[in-house]
Amino acid sequence: MNRHILAALGLGLIAGPALSADGNGAGLLKSQCISCHAIVKPENTSLDRLWERKGPDLYYAGSKFNKPWLEKWLQNPARIRPAGEFYTRHVKGSDKEDVVDESGLTPHPKLSQADAEAAAAALMTLVAPAELVSKGAFKGEKVSMAMGGMFFGKLRGCGACHMAKPGFGGSSGPELYTASERLQGDYIYSYIKNPQLFDPHIWMPTLNLAEPDLQRLTGYILQLGATEAK
Repeated sequence: MNRHILAALGLGLIAGPALSADGNGAGLLKSQCISCHAIVKPENTSLDRLWERKGPDLYYAGSKFNKPWLEKWLQNPARIRPAGEFYTRHVKGSDKEDVVDESGLTPHPKLSQADAEAAAAALMTLVAPAELVSKGAFKGEKVSMAMGGMFFGKLRGCGACHMAKPGFGGSSGPELYTASERLQGDYIYSYIKNPQLFDPHIWMPTLNLAEPDLQRLTGYILQLGATEAK
């Protein structure tokens, strides 16, 4: 179905059959993606919209994703959000927490190489306003993985919602072990600083971190992804 061509960008649903849009990236976004994604900033920011959203907003995709990752992922999608866009619909009761019922998760079609490259190029033109993503905010400093891991897990509880490595961590948020390949540092920093600015009513809390801690957590997430990629 056309509405699923980019339905899992940022959620990472499992791969389905290949589709083609003849390499027209802008046309693909407008004709086949807007039923699941906002490619312009939405006026409706209600809780109902968040619950009913089929895929993440893409109006700031060019300030969020790395283009090489987009090109590769669109050709061979892999799940990023273990429980889908709205996790409560896909988690079933169990002795364990966050056990995902995959029967309700819709496969994401693959794109041809030409269409993936065209779609990625079009997405990279969708740049966030300055008040959303602070350009140059992340300073790129290296952090201690031991200290970063303690901050991530025990002190801030990020592992309750995010996987730091495959199969280890929560399912309600996107996994972070591919973050360095997937995401830009300024986006990670800006989202951690104020997730409600991106997604009003989102379940991720605003942590009110001091600047050194924002830098530390952003750096840890990026180094975590780089470590897992090796």
